[in-house]
Amino acid sequence: MVKVNYQFEKRKKEMDKKRKKEQKLRLKQQKKNNPSGGTSTETQDDVIIETSSDAVPVHPPVEPVDKK
Repeated sequence: MVKVNYQFEKRKKEMDKKRKKEQKLRLKQQKKNNPSGGTSTETQDDVIIETSSDAVPVHPPVEPVDKK
């Protein structure tokens, strides 16, 4: 039976939280730099979610099952 890797789950959760925070900050800066008389949905539709170039997909390590 494979054990759950809690460190991986925690790391993934932290990275998602960081990504969401950065996206909110980008949206805020974009709205600040481009004030328009239109609705806010116009600026949100133009947002492209970017991933950093140094991001590497991380896969949880698989622990071998001991057969006795």
